[in-house]
Amino acid sequence: MHQEIRLHGHINETIEYFATVAARDAYRCYFYEADDQELRFFSPGNEFILQADGVRHRGNGGSFCDYMFGVDQPLADLAKGDVRNRLVLYGASYQSNGELNFSEKTDGKLRYDKIFFDGNAVCNYFFFITGSVSGSRNAQQEEILRLLGKTLKRTELVGSADDSELTDEMFSLLGHRSTLYLIKLVHKKHKQYHDTFRKLYFADKTIPDDEYDKLQQLAVNFNIDRYQQERIRIDVMYKHSDNRRIVDEYKNILIDCNRRGQITMAENARLTRLKTLSVRNKIPAALFYTLDEMLKHDKLLHLEEQDYLAETRQILEGILLHERQIDASVNSEDMVKLLHAKHKASDNRDHNFEQILLETGKACDEKIRDGADISILENFSYIVTFFDRYDTTSANINQLSFMENIHFTEELVRSLLGNRKAFEALSPGIFDRLFFTGIIKNKYLGKYGRQKVLTLQKGLKAIEDGRMTIAELLNSQNELTAEERLHRVLLDHVKERIRNFYSRYNTRAEQDALRQEVSDELSHKNLVHDEIPKSLFRNVVVNIKKEAIYLHNLLPEIVASKDSSLREDFLDNSGLDRFYVEELEREYFEINDLDPEELNQIRKGLNP
Repeated sequence: MHQEIRLHGHINETIEYFATVAARDAYRCYFYEADDQELRFFSPGNEFILQADGVRHRGNGGSFCDYMFGVDQPLADLAKGDVRNRLVLYGASYQSNGELNFSEKTDGKLRYDKIFFDGNAVCNYFFFITGSVSGSRNAQQEEILRLLGKTLKRTELVGSADDSELTDEMFSLLGHRSTLYLIKLVHKKHKQYHDTFRKLYFADKTIPDDEYDKLQQLAVNFNIDRYQQERIRIDVMYKHSDNRRIVDEYKNILIDCNRRGQITMAENARLTRLKTLSVRNKIPAALFYTLDEMLKHDKLLHLEEQDYLAETRQILEGILLHERQIDASVNSEDMVKLLHAKHKASDNRDHNFEQILLETGKACDEKIRDGADISILENFSYIVTFFDRYDTTSANINQLSFMENIHFTEELVRSLLGNRKAFEALSPGIFDRLFFTGIIKNKYLGKYGRQKVLTLQKGLKAIEDGRMTIAELLNSQNELTAEERLHRVLLDHVKERIRNFYSRYNTRAEQDALRQEVSDELSHKNLVHDEIPKSLFRNVVVNIKKEAIYLHNLLPEIVASKDSSLREDFLDNSGLDRFYVEELEREYFEINDLDPEELNQIRKGLNP
């Protein structure tokens, strides 16, 4: 049985601390002293000092915190699904052979900004102990790692509002004569930003513009830099359960591929499917970009997939040939090659392309600084301008394709028209090849996504030809968006009513009665204001019937026989969205307590 004494206070308006000492006779411990300049926690041979700008430490122990998504995490930790926390022991370092080395030098000083930059942006822990370890400093550190390392890397209690359970868990691993000193540092401004963003994001995985403006103002008021804002937002978004499931699956595939040094076609198809799914689920691309950067391997790409990188490097390095007798300018043909290379790199999640671009930009800056002709920078800017046009256009069209409730504005349409004109000036037809051909072939493109994309594709050309106005295109898109929203509302409410009240809905009369009841309910809830179109309602009922047939007849047969061709035949001919069917499959496996890996096996070989 042990006791705890806890000291709580504030270093300044930014840093808050919680210091705990735990021992069998903690009430007898004199473990801190303070003056106007610093607060010192100590035990024989150890001390930890809180100062105005940072901390100083001497003796054994170290620090730990919850891993923020995207930090420079060792592959060994990344590959273990149960490792949650970053642990740093004073004086410890990894050698080239991967072994951990302990030094006698454990003293040090850390500024608060570095603590919350290298560790967790919100909450970090420091600790030291007496009684359980003895000997030289490095011997003490090795023993601490043996006693506490596994638990501190995996415990879910890090970051809790009350550290009592964490203290209990740590102390239980130490000898009964031990004393544990635990100091938690909280960045109050980062925490308020984190909590505000988490509350807004977890409400609906999106943040209204007015709330986002308030969030931005909060960051300005607290002087939180953009990097820390981004770290906090990405970490919060990753920890949303819907996002984490998809991102972790993506991560596990990449880890497996990284260990083998290659990606098979089936795995590449799986990664592509997950990236497509992430757009539909409003999962930020930054989550995947971070994993790609951490787990990239030169051998992961097939040799034939690297040709476009070689061509890109040749064109970009040509810019750097600044001798007067060499024409290093980038022409339309070169720009078309670069755009197709960028398109392929995006499909392959190959960030080597962006790295080549960054290296070229840096080399251009250095040559201009050393007196090279300004035309080098002009050529590079010409390329970057088209790449910016590509990124903006691709993002807008992908959102329209895979996300619901996307509203196009006149300004956005005018931007697309301007970009289309610029691309078509390079090569007629390139705009459709870059931005529409691949999406239209994507098997995950749903019914309404396909209609909206085709409407946009035809509408942009019609506006350019003078056969349509921007207002007419926007009206067509708004009508499709409204119908898509109504379809979703009808699907949810009709399924619920059928589940609770109706066992039969096959005849025209039964469907009309059901439509009237659903219409009254939605009108009462203020979800619809006009009459529900009969054709749309019947389409919903037909889809529910298809869903029932799949869940009760086909899917059990597919699972039993592992017949992926039967599944593909249903998906190709039923007209149901793949995203929706996959969610039904996931729920079916969860309800029936089936191994989700069996579902993954059935889906293997799918090329979206």
